[in-house]
Amino acid sequence: MSLTRRLAAAVVPPRDDGGEPLPERGWQATVTGVHVISTVVWGLAVVSATAGDAVDDDRRAAALAVLGGLAVAYAVLGVPAIGRGARRRAVAYLLVLVTAFALLGWVAPGLLFLLFLAYPQVWFAVQGTLTGVTWTLLLGLASAAGPVLGAASDRSAADVLLETGIGIGFSLALGVWISRVLHESAERASLIAQLEATRSELAAAERERGVLAERERLAQEVHDTLAQGYTSIVVLSQTAAALVSSDPAAARERLAVIEEVARDNLAEARAVVAAFRPVALDGSTLVEALEHLAGRFARETGLPVRVDTQALDGGTGLRTDEEVVLLRGAQEALTNVRRHADATAVVLRLARVGGQVSVNVEDDGVGFDPSSVAVSGLDGLRGRVAQVGGEVDVASVPGAGTRVTVRVPGP
Repeated sequence: MSLTRRLAAAVVPPRDDGGEPLPERGWQATVTGVHVISTVVWGLAVVSATAGDAVDDDRRAAALAVLGGLAVAYAVLGVPAIGRGARRRAVAYLLVLVTAFALLGWVAPGLLFLLFLAYPQVWFAVQGTLTGVTWTLLLGLASAAGPVLGAASDRSAADVLLETGIGIGFSLALGVWISRVLHESAERASLIAQLEATRSELAAAERERGVLAERERLAQEVHDTLAQGYTSIVVLSQTAAALVSSDPAAARERLAVIEEVARDNLAEARAVVAAFRPVALDGSTLVEALEHLAGRFARETGLPVRVDTQALDGGTGLRTDEEVVLLRGAQEALTNVRRHADATAVVLRLARVGGQVSVNVEDDGVGFDPSSVAVSGLDGLRGRVAQVGGEVDVASVPGAGTRVTVRVPGP
């Protein structure tokens, strides 16, 4: 830092570092207190200069003029400097303050009790340790110049300097404390502002995460229900069209299944939008929902589907979200059987094993190598199952069929 900048830093108050030095209400109360005390002490000084013996008669007019100038400077410059941290007005007011007390030291040393008021004003105006020390020293030395050089013959220079030193020492101690309090308060206000900003950012991020989670939920529900239903409708429509001329009864059967699937899809769409439980589980047990799912799959594909619940050992006792996961797992597995397995038979098992409840879909189709082939929809199913603490297992060998197992923790 250059010499010019160092000198400027010593006399010019530092820039506001952001944030109020105290809470708004507390700061305003403090500033109001400073103004009230200033008014009272200035009034006492005017009374002393006018009616008391603190000022010689031949110097009374000059003393009153200095006090009047101080009052005007305080109103015009000091109040904005103390209340709003106006840096330029603070420098101007401090110059007037030092000059005024230098004059009072010559014309009215008895009024130097006003230093009791001036020293704290310095620190409230500058709000900086280095700048406050500089202006405190200037103020003390300026006020002592008159008495030391002979304006007060009833006191020795040593006494004046001792009193000035005590006053400066007291002011520095008080000022450093004030400066520290204001600095810590400003830091605290800055931290509070940062915390509020961080809290707002976290709230926004949480809302965004909620939106993304809801979007993922809707996408998964559409994939697991509506998309599969529409796929069934397309396949059944093609089959019905091919059977219209050769086997009208079979075509009518396919049309009836199409109507059933379409109605179920409509109900599922309403449930997805309203975030309700799946239609298949509405008023039905998980076993009943799986039996309905297997029956419709058999009607759609013509494949025999056997539902085995012998190893269930009573009811499932699962939460709704766990039942939904098992139902969606069975739907996904059956969809993949329809698309890829080329199977002749399917077994759907619901069992309780080792404290877990599982749905197992096994077919006798062409099979595949799970390490080299990605099965459609299983990645999304794994994410949904993981949310309830469950797991998905896929076992398959080319030419030997496939078994998909979805497990969730039991009650």
